[in-house]
Amino acid sequence: MTTSINPKTATASGTPKLWRTLLGTGIGNAVEWYDWAVYATFTPFLAGALFNPADKTSAVLSTLAIFAVGFIARPFGGFLFGWIGDRIGRKSSMTLAVGLASVGSLLIAVAPTYGSVGAFASLTLLVARLLQGLAHGGELPSSQTYLSEMAPKEKRGLWATLIYTSGTCGILFGTLLGAVMTLMLSKADMQAWGWRVPFAVGAAMGLYALYMRSRLHESEVFIDEDANAKRAPIWPQIVRYRKQAGQVIGLTVGLTVVYYIWGVVAPSHAATDLGMDRGSALWASVIGNLVFIAVLPFWGRLSDRIGRKKVLLTSAIGGAVLHFPMTWLLKDQPWQLAVSMSVMLIFIAGSAAIVPAVYAELFPTSIRTVGVGVPYSICVAVFGGTAPYLQSWLGSIHLAQMFNFYAVALLLISAVFVFTIPETMGKDLNESVSV
Repeated sequence: MTTSINPKTATASGTPKLWRTLLGTGIGNAVEWYDWAVYATFTPFLAGALFNPADKTSAVLSTLAIFAVGFIARPFGGFLFGWIGDRIGRKSSMTLAVGLASVGSLLIAVAPTYGSVGAFASLTLLVARLLQGLAHGGELPSSQTYLSEMAPKEKRGLWATLIYTSGTCGILFGTLLGAVMTLMLSKADMQAWGWRVPFAVGAAMGLYALYMRSRLHESEVFIDEDANAKRAPIWPQIVRYRKQAGQVIGLTVGLTVVYYIWGVVAPSHAATDLGMDRGSALWASVIGNLVFIAVLPFWGRLSDRIGRKKVLLTSAIGGAVLHFPMTWLLKDQPWQLAVSMSVMLIFIAGSAAIVPAVYAELFPTSIRTVGVGVPYSICVAVFGGTAPYLQSWLGSIHLAQMFNFYAVALLLISAVFVFTIPETMGKDLNESVSV
């Protein structure tokens, strides 16, 4: 079998409906990333509306803490939706995940303010973030597994770039929305009601993604998997493939922290901690994210030609070498943010482009979704979810450099883990996996 395109997706003329596969996978992934990006972007307004505004620093830190708490639900989501993906189907897992994420966004959009109901407003935000965390813990492993199984094996690296391309489009849309709203609305209007708009938009986009995914077909790789293997108990398989689970964590740990630093919270950090104009910071981050999207296909194609491991090493080591210089460059000018984000995201893109393919190639079909979802979600929860809070907290006690050493150390750990994985370029996903 030379391709994993399901023949059921073909038209009468035999041409596969690739647009439906790509759009259905990409839009749900974009909604997930949009949700997390707008939370980071609108953190100051959430803090003012849903927490006690008397202590602004405490309110912001509490809002960032809930950002981190939302990640706690991710491993549970990784297991739940991973189990659904490996037992019932990738399509079912993807569809349910995006529907639950939409509910979380809607809850934030209609949440009562602290001034009207007190601490119940903060509780509403916490519940909404936990629902989103549960959904998002299942979204990425489900969608990247589905996409990898649908892709031709000789182009799987290129196809895998859709995950971060669509995700970054979601971030970019959220960032642009924030920039436009900052220009059009006064700070008072933003604090009064404007912060609700992006979450209402996220809920609506989630409903559309739900519709698109309901029209997808299941991957042929999953359909062809032996029925007995799919009914095998999950936990024994997780234990059996613990080495691969550890490799997922090791490969992810550096990427998740530096991506959240430079790709998600950099504009909010520049505005809140460095004194940069918030609107200018958002526009600078648009430039950085456009650069990121542009280079993702380059890395994907390169991995299909020279191998996954060389690209992963270049990404991790390049990011580690440049992190401090780009941090020193970033002060209070928008051009500094645009340049530092762009440079770092070029190297971050090397790993981001292809890890969906690498993860899928490490596991057999019967445990591919949950095998990726659980360790990935644990890693993102422990390291990615705490990154914004840790960065702000260390900065507030004048230990910002400690956080930079921490980020570089994690990148070097990821570089070491690259040497532990086999080269999987062009692998047939129906092949057995050694343990």
